[in-house]
Amino acid sequence: MSSVTTPVAPAAVPRSVLAARTGVAVVFALNGLAIGSWFARVPAIREALDLTPGRLGLLLLAMSAGAVLAMPTSGLVAQRLGTARTVMAATLLVSVGLGTAGVWAGAVGWLPGVAVGLFVFGYGTGTCDVAMNIEGAVVERRLGRTVMPRFHAAWSLGSVAGAGLGAVAAQVGLTVAAHLPLTAGAVLVGTVFGARAFLPVPEVAPGAEGVSPAARRRALLAAWKEPRTLLIGLFVLVAAFSEGVATDWVAVAFVDGYGVTEAAGAAVYGVFVIGMTVGRTTGTLALDRWGRVPVLSSTILLAVVGVGVAVLAGSGPVAVAGVALWGLGVSLSFPVGMSAAANEEEHAPARVSVVAVIGYTAFLAGPPLLGLIGDRIGTLHALLVVPILLLPSLALVPATRPSR
Repeated sequence: MSSVTTPVAPAAVPRSVLAARTGVAVVFALNGLAIGSWFARVPAIREALDLTPGRLGLLLLAMSAGAVLAMPTSGLVAQRLGTARTVMAATLLVSVGLGTAGVWAGAVGWLPGVAVGLFVFGYGTGTCDVAMNIEGAVVERRLGRTVMPRFHAAWSLGSVAGAGLGAVAAQVGLTVAAHLPLTAGAVLVGTVFGARAFLPVPEVAPGAEGVSPAARRRALLAAWKEPRTLLIGLFVLVAAFSEGVATDWVAVAFVDGYGVTEAAGAAVYGVFVIGMTVGRTTGTLALDRWGRVPVLSSTILLAVVGVGVAVLAGSGPVAVAGVALWGLGVSLSFPVGMSAAANEEEHAPARVSVVAVIGYTAFLAGPPLLGLIGDRIGTLHALLVVPILLLPSLALVPATRPSR
């Protein structure tokens, strides 16, 4: 079964929708650039603050906590303000938080200041994530074909760029106090231009009052009672955990487990993101041809194999190939889960908020969990938690079928 059942001829697509498609891709890419830039510099920040894996996990928890706290109301905010204004405001928080964390880590070395910056960074990221996925789902419906994974591919490309710039910055000795604030400013300016192309907020008919705040809250509460929405949320939870573990820990794991340099560790993270980008760019064709269930089931199994190779290969080059398979295998689960939650436009804000809250719990629990396990068995072998969770998630894949 195809994820989109009513294709629209290219000539029938309004220019505003095509412009919005480009704008959404730009916003996704710049959000990925900000996050990729941060995580590429995690090894340097760990060294500057002299953190153990456990303490590093607790620091990363601040970012996850901000994101999770933002998401319960992000859908309501997007519904109230519109996705464009919500994305702009959220990216202002992203930029302030990223720049602040970089300055406190690189110039001052004050751990509480870094934690506050990461919390603000996470709060902005969580809000932006919900709003841009809602807008992406609307554009996908207007186009009449699967494009959500390609928006997430743009996010991955942004992450690759962030990881690459982070590797270069580490190689040339550019401090995080200079690198991250510069990145934050560029992300904010670019996002404002991208969000201006979003589809306009539907006008309320004369004499109508629109949807009241109370009605929006009731819709959100109702979404928490829908079995399909909750199952999609659990599926996205595992997907986010599998993706987030690589984002948080793969650079550190290769530095510790394979003895590579910090710059090489950042490059390995870039390999993971390249794998995700390839999967998200080409996976839309597979999804439209074979449907969500068989494609997602196959890619999840590929991710299980990839993590196993990355951890157990014993050879650096072979392990890097495993990281690429890992990225390819987890590439589609998160975007398809978001698209599945937003199948019905009138319910999309509430359902995407619910799925995002459940999914981002992985980012709340993942960093400290992997850090604590890493303290006992090493960061590299702690990555084996990922396939342990991925295999049971196969039972959740049928929930992503398009709602009728």
